[in-house]
Formats: sequence, C-alpha cells, structure tokens
Amino acid sequence: MILEKIRKELKKCGVSRYEVAKKTGIDQTILFRIYHNTRGCTIETADKLCKYLGLELQSKPMKRRPKK
Repeated sequence: MILEKIRKELKKCGVSRYEVAKKTGIDQTILFRIYHNTRGCTIETADKLCKYLGLELQSKPMKRRPKK
C-alpha cells in the first residue's frame, strides 16, 4: 500500500514533520496522522509526499465487470 511506503520513507529520511510540512505545504497534523498510522490521506496529499520523497504513485488497472 502506498501509505505504508510513504510512512516508511518519512521515518527513514530523518527529516522532521515540521520541515516536511514547510517544504510540501501539508499540515503537520496530517503528517502526524500519516506517520503514526491513525488515518489515511487524500490522493493529492499522497502525491505531494511522493514527489517530496522521490517516490512514484502507481496504480493497477481495475478489472471491469462484464456488461449484462
């Protein structure tokens, strides 16, 4: 899951939540919730964090249901 990867990279990078918030524009409260796995985030927030951390968001194609 992408949030697990983001969480792992945030912990590994050694930068404070304040610094991440300052550089990404993401509220520290949201970063706290992500960091401590208490809540998810929007796709926009995940995208900002991925760009900051040098990660790439990847999606899997959804399987379509056959038409009846």
